[in-house]
Amino acid sequence: MKPRFLPHLLRLCLAGLLALVLAGCQALRPEAEQPASSPPVPAAVLPGPVLAQPARPAVPAAPAAVSNRPRLLVLLVVDGFPQRQLLAYRDQLAPDGLARFLNRGAWFSDAHYGHAFTVTAAGHATVLTGAYPHRTGIIANEWRDALTGEPQYCTGDTTAQYIGHKTQPLDGTSPRNLKVETVGDVLRRADARAKVIGISGKDRGAILPAGQAGTAYMYMTQSGQFASSTYYMPQHPAWVTDFNATKPADRWFKQEWKALLPEEAYARSIPDRQPWFGQKAAALPMMMGAPADEAPGPAYYSQLLRSPFADQLTLDFARAAIAGEGLGQDEVPDILAISLSAHDYINHRYSAESRFSHDHLLQLDRQLQDFFKHLDTTVGRDHYIAALTADHGFMPAPEFTAQQGLRSGRIIGSQLLTRINSALEEEFGAGKWVSFSGSTLLLNKQLISQQRVDPDEVADEARNLLLEEPGIAAAYTRRELAEGSRIDGPFFTAVRRSWHADLSGDVQYIIKPYWMFLSSSSIATHGSPYPYDTNVPLLAWGPRWVKPGKVETRVEIVDIAPTVSQWLGVAVPAASEGKPLPLPR
Repeated sequence: MKPRFLPHLLRLCLAGLLALVLAGCQALRPEAEQPASSPPVPAAVLPGPVLAQPARPAVPAAPAAVSNRPRLLVLLVVDGFPQRQLLAYRDQLAPDGLARFLNRGAWFSDAHYGHAFTVTAAGHATVLTGAYPHRTGIIANEWRDALTGEPQYCTGDTTAQYIGHKTQPLDGTSPRNLKVETVGDVLRRADARAKVIGISGKDRGAILPAGQAGTAYMYMTQSGQFASSTYYMPQHPAWVTDFNATKPADRWFKQEWKALLPEEAYARSIPDRQPWFGQKAAALPMMMGAPADEAPGPAYYSQLLRSPFADQLTLDFARAAIAGEGLGQDEVPDILAISLSAHDYINHRYSAESRFSHDHLLQLDRQLQDFFKHLDTTVGRDHYIAALTADHGFMPAPEFTAQQGLRSGRIIGSQLLTRINSALEEEFGAGKWVSFSGSTLLLNKQLISQQRVDPDEVADEARNLLLEEPGIAAAYTRRELAEGSRIDGPFFTAVRRSWHADLSGDVQYIIKPYWMFLSSSSIATHGSPYPYDTNVPLLAWGPRWVKPGKVETRVEIVDIAPTVSQWLGVAVPAASEGKPLPLPR
């Protein structure tokens, strides 16, 4: 007899028995992985490299009543904003910028990313999907095809072109590489009248939060304008054309970035003109544009990204989007995702401990205060929720950590690769056996086939060679990651979350704390599972939905998606691995 024909009482008994069995299975889940041991670090100076904890089992969010939903969710992602900076300069914040969250909203002091390779694309893909890279498919900013070795870009799509701008083969033009849905995708599937807009100085910062069903606009260094791509539309709406026609980026040409506060206010950050900045004139005030420039051009428009003016321009475009799209003006919720890119560019160039970064954060704080006032007026304080986080944190510059007496250094990637390939040649024969792909070594599949060697043997040897390098902390092979056979190894859970079986390379590695790969454009970077990279701000404000208070419970950024889904009254994205945030009560 089929179950649907069982008597009603028997069905109830079976349902109760099933619930008891499931509860018992849940109680038998293994304990969370414990942090790896950390080197001693002065707490008042630098964060210690503690292993990011695994996320808790996903818990469905209870949808909000339709009548109690916000008209607009504003998600702000400050690119490259470590939690330590928020707290270090709290006494210098404006009354109603970031302090709106800290004093009158909810904020989480121990919010982390749970994956190992903490980079821009992976973070932006996580925020509104609630999923780690092993599900989103966004394993890095760029990587190589696992079979052919051809370069891939996280938002690359040769079938889509920028509107009104030249497009290169690896430019970011669509979310086709994003393998899972976002909150915005769920929202628009539930009600096509909902609007989801992503805006950023970087293509990946706009495209990934907007998801498959939203619309993305990104800053063009060719022109100083914002543009979308043909993936979303054949041509821009009138409000975008009108905004660009005013050439808003040109207003800072030959203007100076001046420090907001008197010089003594920056005593807690590194002074200008540090020798490792690599620029003789690396000091504030700083002119936008070269002295010989007669008019704004691509070099000037690119320079803006390393200044507070880029974020001001992005917020101005967001204001135009609110008006042009009518965001937050009816009972159907909309999402406006704004990624502010300048902080990342500044931290790469000068480090998060620099006066440049310190001043930029204070300037951004004032810009956010003005933007919140605009939202209060145009949408209404009781009609929107604002949430703020970052896509990753930032390591201190190795020169700074060395001054603190800590071991640090830079790895020359080309030399490391040469050493490993030379050793592999001695073992397996002539040829280039591995190359870099994201945070992995990628085996040369064609060479392995030609030489008829076992790929697992090559991967094992490459892993062993990596671990002999002075800056490498851990490394795992494809077989180990696929089988889960090294669960007790350092950072193994976080590494598995960054590794995608179809896309990633064959040996995923972790560098040691306070180490980085040498870069011609960056004196500091990110991309590790240490707290300086994983611990980021997580803030929320919305008087009708969010009670004020500090939450010290450890949470993860994957928890944003189910929480936002609850506020908007929609189902949680199918691939989400988070659970609703423990908001103050």
